[in-house]
Amino acid sequence: MHAKWAFVFLAFVFAVGFVFFGVGSGSTGISDALQNAFHFGGGGGTSISKLEKKTTQHPKDATAWRDLATAYEQKQRTQDAVNALERYTALRPKDQGALSELAAQYGNLAQTYSRDYSAAQLEAAGQLSPGAAFAPPATTPFGKAFGDSGALKDPISAAVQSLVTSKQQTALQNYTQSQRDAENVYRRLVDLNPKDATTQIQLGQAAQAAQDPTTAAAAYKAFLKLAPNDPLAPQVKKALKTLTGSAAATSGSSQG
Repeated sequence: MHAKWAFVFLAFVFAVGFVFFGVGSGSTGISDALQNAFHFGGGGGTSISKLEKKTTQHPKDATAWRDLATAYEQKQRTQDAVNALERYTALRPKDQGALSELAAQYGNLAQTYSRDYSAAQLEAAGQLSPGAAFAPPATTPFGKAFGDSGALKDPISAAVQSLVTSKQQTALQNYTQSQRDAENVYRRLVDLNPKDATTQIQLGQAAQAAQDPTTAAAAYKAFLKLAPNDPLAPQVKKALKTLTGSAAATSGSSQG
């Protein structure tokens, strides 16, 4: 139940993100920057296998890692692209374009895990429960016992439910971790350019999705200070108010 509640919250945050950064928001450059983050470097004719061999032979060749990351992205091999970009940014820690790309790839991973969780929810709703099809009529004594969770328990349904619960927990954990990884990358970007409003709002969104309200609030406040008249400012203020209210409620419940 806790995992389900947590994902509902994260899904809400993710939906708010689309409102923040949606096309047509009228934001002065922020929406364009976010859209551009998903349009990566130009294509190359070198095969992935050759690039992998090159990085193995020359692990400190930053250009080789950058080219490999681009090749992985073109094949939609997101986790591999993340790994390559992590190696590249370790060698070129001040490359803000690559860091933005890395954060975007972590966002792609989070979307994948959110879809995994949704699929597990459908299973949990009984759509893929084989036990129900073979259950005895509910009006019979055995049927009543079969439907009583305190009496008999269908072993097939129980096994399926256990598997589904495990899938949900794994997807939620992976989703949260991806958002935390994205948050860490945005922290690096903020350190390089603390006066960039776009990076501050991106950090805020990633931190909020990663259930780090303190960092999210600080980033949103920094954004409002840097861009108080931006069209996204009202939504950011609303998100900040929600974070503040949630923190107060949590503090009150813990004291009680």
